[in-house]
Amino acid sequence: MSMNENRPPPDWVGDVSVGVDAWTRRSSAPGTAAPPPDTVAQVPEADPEAVARKILLDQLTGQARTRKELADKLAAKNVPGDLAARLLDRFEEVGLIDDEAFARAWIASRGATRSDVGRRLAKRALAQELHRKGVANEVAREALDEIDPDDEAAAARGLVRAKLRSVERVDDVKATRRLVGMLARKGYGSGLAFAVVREELANAGREAVDEE
Repeated sequence: MSMNENRPPPDWVGDVSVGVDAWTRRSSAPGTAAPPPDTVAQVPEADPEAVARKILLDQLTGQARTRKELADKLAAKNVPGDLAARLLDRFEEVGLIDDEAFARAWIASRGATRSDVGRRLAKRALAQELHRKGVANEVAREALDEIDPDDEAAAARGLVRAKLRSVERVDDVKATRRLVGMLARKGYGSGLAFAVVREELANAGREAVDEE
C-alpha cells in the first residue's frame, strides 16, 4: 500500500465531519483496524444514593456534625431533597447523626471545663455557636442547662486571673472596663462578670469601679 492510500480523501479538506466519516468507513474495511471503543461512554452513571451516602460518610470521618451541617453539604452537592432527607433520617436512626450528643460534646470542648482557660466560653456564647451549627433551640437549651453555675463562675475567675497582668499599668477604672468587657465577649452576663472582676481585683489589692 502506498503512502497516498493512507491519506484522507480530497473532499475531507475543510470539512471535519466528512473526514471523520471517511476515516470511519476506511477503518471498518476488511483488513483494517477498528477504531478504539469509547470507554467513557461505557462507564455507567454513578448511583445518586451511593454518591450522597459517601458524601455523608466523608463529612463524618474524624468529627461529628449536626444534621443541618450535613444537609447543607448535600444541598451544595445538588443531592435531591427527598433523597437527602431519607439518608439523613437513616443516619439518625443508626446514631451517626445525633444533635444532642453533638451539643454536649461541643459544650465540653468550648465551655467551662475546657483545659485552655483563655478559650472558655459562657452559656450565651455557646448558645450562639450551637444555633449557627443548626442545633435546635430546645436541644441546645437542655444541654446548656447541664452546665454547673459554679463551674461557669470558676471559669470566669480563671479568665480574669489570666488577664490581670495585662492591666497592671492601667488605673482601676480602665482595668475594670477591660476585664468586664473581656468576659462579656466570652458570653458572661454583666452581673457575674462584674462580681468576678471585683473579687479578683480585690484579691490583687485593687478596687473594681462600677462606671454606672
